Amino acid sequence: MRLRALSVIFLALALQLTAKAQLISHHGVVKGGYDFWVYMPQERVAKDTTKLPLVLFLHGKSLSGNNLEKVREYGPLEALKFGRKIDAIILAPQAQGGWSPSRVKKVLDWTEAHYPVDTSMVYVFGMSMGGYGTIDFVGSYPDKVAAAIAMCGGGSLKNYSGLNKVPFWIIHGTADRAVSWKQSQAVVDAMKAAGDTSLLRYDLHPEVSHSYLGRVFYMKEPYEWFLKHSLRDSVKTVDRTIQITKKGMADAYKSMPGRKTLKVKEYKASK
Repeated sequence: MRLRALSVIFLALALQLTAKAQLISHHGVVKGGYDFWVYMPQERVAKDTTKLPLVLFLHGKSLSGNNLEKVREYGPLEALKFGRKIDAIILAPQAQGGWSPSRVKKVLDWTEAHYPVDTSMVYVFGMSMGGYGTIDFVGSYPDKVAAAIAMCGGGSLKNYSGLNKVPFWIIHGTADRAVSWKQSQAVVDAMKAAGDTSLLRYDLHPEVSHSYLGRVFYMKEPYEWFLKHSLRDSVKTVDRTIQITKKGMADAYKSMPGRKTLKVKEYKASK
């Protein structure tokens, strides 16, 4: 009991230090979940009750393992290092293989309980294996998600009707040799077979490869698009004004202001 109490006190201190240590690693915290990073985008003070949107990043196979540092090698966490401004909490777990929707949910539930998350503005953003994870998670728990982007992925759901309840943007490149664009097409076809797809956006980019599509993480557009959606909306719609183009991908790195150092704070659960 004493160790548990100390663990809670340490976490509280870690959260108070978020202004100095914006990126906090969590190891062994969620039983049956994953180790994960949490990024806080702004200074927090004790009396600040502002709730923040959350972007859940699901990485691809190359970042799998037991070393959380790998999760910073590409995606939103690396984009932050190069100055991309993201006005949201970022939750970035690490899988050892494929993504389990139930394990992802445990990590998300814990984060919502311990951080100032606006639960009406939770977004999921995944690529490759993470694209599969995004599709499977959102399809399993559509009521948890305000909007999602799945890039160069596919799905393994038995029932795809849940995806039709969420503003969902599926993106793939025709030159993808790692995951065929036909995997995304199969998901789209399954969504159509399951019902109304008015909340779906599907972009198939000619001559865009698997790795090239990863540049989308470094653009401002996906994060702006997420914030157009909320579970508080009385009528769900999908924004179609914000575009992700091949030229935007080409300019993705140039559009960031420059390298930025993120101080890291580590939090480990007591044994």
